[in-house]
Amino acid sequence: MASNEIQKPVTSFKQRFSPNDKIRLATIGMGIMGNQNTDTALKVPGVELVAACDLYTGRLTRAREKYGNHIYITRDYRELLNRKDIDAVIIGTSDNWHARIAIDAMNSGKAVYCEKPLVQKISDGLPVIAAQKKTGKPLQVGSQRVSSIVYLEAKKLYKTGAIGQLNCVEASFDRQDALGAWQYTMPIDGSPETVDWDRYIEGMNKMPWDAKKFFWWRNYRDFGTGVAGDLFVHLLSGIHLLTDSFGPTTIFASGQLCYWKDGRDVPDIMTAIMQYPESKEHPAFQVMLRVNFVSGQGPKGVTRFIGSEGAMEMLDSGFNLTHSIMSKAPGIGGWDALSTYPQAMQEELKRQYDLKYTAEEKKRPQVPDVRYVAPKDWDAHLEHFKNFFDGVRDNKPLVEGPDFGFRAAAPTLACNDSYFQKKIINWDPVNMKVV
Repeated sequence: MASNEIQKPVTSFKQRFSPNDKIRLATIGMGIMGNQNTDTALKVPGVELVAACDLYTGRLTRAREKYGNHIYITRDYRELLNRKDIDAVIIGTSDNWHARIAIDAMNSGKAVYCEKPLVQKISDGLPVIAAQKKTGKPLQVGSQRVSSIVYLEAKKLYKTGAIGQLNCVEASFDRQDALGAWQYTMPIDGSPETVDWDRYIEGMNKMPWDAKKFFWWRNYRDFGTGVAGDLFVHLLSGIHLLTDSFGPTTIFASGQLCYWKDGRDVPDIMTAIMQYPESKEHPAFQVMLRVNFVSGQGPKGVTRFIGSEGAMEMLDSGFNLTHSIMSKAPGIGGWDALSTYPQAMQEELKRQYDLKYTAEEKKRPQVPDVRYVAPKDWDAHLEHFKNFFDGVRDNKPLVEGPDFGFRAAAPTLACNDSYFQKKIINWDPVNMKVV
């Protein structure tokens, strides 16, 4: 079948800012995403890093090596919030600190870019939203798929009815290596002398120093949110963006710890089924999610939106839209009961069928497929930060504020509750609460 290929030009942003437009930035949590986010943020003109916070001294040393000796460094994030020369903060800490720091930052007058998931616990979501509403400070959640040109272009086609009526979404995010399974390289000097362990576990029951629980925090329920909070949240962010959905009403997850038995207390394989109700934005549909950290298919991810007349397969670099449309005529013969009837009856049924349907009505309608290829230099992460800083400077709407971010995160956190409690979780996506 014929295929139409679409490619869009990359957008640009203004390059000149007055001193009054300059945004002074601090990063709290200088791990992998703290560094990635800071590097990307500094590509936006008029943004300056003035401070960094981390509980491990080696990362503070590296921050000055990388960004300059002029930046202020500290182990205590509250010191940054008290500074008047900081306009915005990036939160790149372990998940258990997201809500606390975000609320403190907004109450201190800072704009917030918070890594996904917005919160570690469902109960923390509404307080974060309330703090943002009370302070009016911009809060962007860092799931850059929401700024993906691939999803934005696919959404345009979806809204035209290109796949018919949506009924099912299949989404997966698979990996097959130790780093992908969160076994990151450990520093040689990690110890209670170089890590502020007491501050890290503040508010928890006392526990002895454990390098894995600090440097591999995603592997532990006390500090992270497992594969659901790390990766399901990306999948749901894209699904919600394209469908304008508020979220599912029922959530069930199953999984196992299959391969990476390194002391972690979260599964390395998880699947989930979510039922999305009919709403004014979309028909009822079902979502099936999977993460597999020991996938023999290799590291790959895909999301498929399946409708009554076609499907869109979403990839990092683009998407493919294919069509399969039923004929008006239901068909007769073949894998059918027709041949089980007396011969004369078969002939009469075929005669009646031919009288009822034209030759054209017996054919499947043919519609050209569409292949979209994203511009090679499009950077969704950069676009996400551009949108955030536009919100900080000019109060422009953010693409992933706290409501959107929590509605994407909460069902994934419910997956953890479902897995560990072995039950279906019922969720109110409009009022954002467990029911």
